[in-house]
Amino acid sequence: MADVSIKDVYKTFEKTEVIHGISCDIKDGEFIVILGPSGCGKSTLLRMVAGLEVITKGEIAINGAVVNDLEPADRDIAMVFQNYALYPHMTVYKNMAYGLKIRRMPKAEIEKRVRNAAKILELSEFLDRKPRQLSGGQRQRVAMGRCIVREPKVFLFDEPLSNLDAKLRVQMRLEIRKLQEDLKVTSIFVTHDQVEAMTLGDRLIVMDKGSAAQVGSPLEIYEKPATRFVGGFIGSPAMNFISVSLSADGQWVELPGNNRLPLPNGGISSHGGQEVILGIRPEHCELAGEQAGMMHLNVDHVEILGADSLVYGNFGENNARLTVRLPAIHHFEKNTTLPLVVSSEKMHIFDKESEKRVVN
Repeated sequence: MADVSIKDVYKTFEKTEVIHGISCDIKDGEFIVILGPSGCGKSTLLRMVAGLEVITKGEIAINGAVVNDLEPADRDIAMVFQNYALYPHMTVYKNMAYGLKIRRMPKAEIEKRVRNAAKILELSEFLDRKPRQLSGGQRQRVAMGRCIVREPKVFLFDEPLSNLDAKLRVQMRLEIRKLQEDLKVTSIFVTHDQVEAMTLGDRLIVMDKGSAAQVGSPLEIYEKPATRFVGGFIGSPAMNFISVSLSADGQWVELPGNNRLPLPNGGISSHGGQEVILGIRPEHCELAGEQAGMMHLNVDHVEILGADSLVYGNFGENNARLTVRLPAIHHFEKNTTLPLVVSSEKMHIFDKESEKRVVN
């Protein structure tokens, strides 16, 4: 077991800086997910923790010991890769035992650890098979088993579910979380999939262009995104963004179509009279009576998902685009107008220049 400290870490390739001073303290036994789009630097950060990339500046410590100059083999970590990285000519047993064998561990201890890991991962009946005789999910279990037998201080996962089909990803997601809870091993998991991140992580590091845009629990990040980027990246469908003005006293949001919505907690006097970005999640819009509707959505497309429907359209003089998620018990048709209302408690206000959350 171990805690991991990432302190003001930078990474530069030649003259290009790709990681811009990331810091995060990971507690013993915590499951941290590094989330972000392709090219944001999430795998590079993980590889620096693993020792596969040299740190340009900053410090990474495991259990209080700085590991910047340690080789990967000396960091007491185990890594699960996207492509499984199994030896195709070896059986499942030999794949799981190989790392222990080269460390000259006694045969009896190797046998004990491999059998125990196989039992945990429900691989006992496959120990004599080779990787080509296994399904994708079984191969990923073998890759995890190879990590478990080492009994490392830290597990590192580099998009391990990306090669699996949708149904198997859900199953493996549950198995990874249960495994981590049972073993209580500090884990760092990299993914571009927000569903994986929200369901797996105790906390998330949301990355944007090499920086940590926000660090927090999944619920904190969903309810109070620190930037417009985080608000748009977390949530499906994505958050709606509308350019609006605040009243001179900062008490009201002036919506397109001559409607206004009160701001909670005394408003935002610091931005009174200014243009801001209003963020509204599709699931926070509700149907209203004709007179109560704050926004009148002109519907141009409907996607029926079963229990819910996604309704797309525009409203106001500027034809602001809006996506809403509504219960499918209602029947929505193209070229109709829907009166909508959103609670002021569910609105998100972002500064137009910095795109950072405006706290009120």
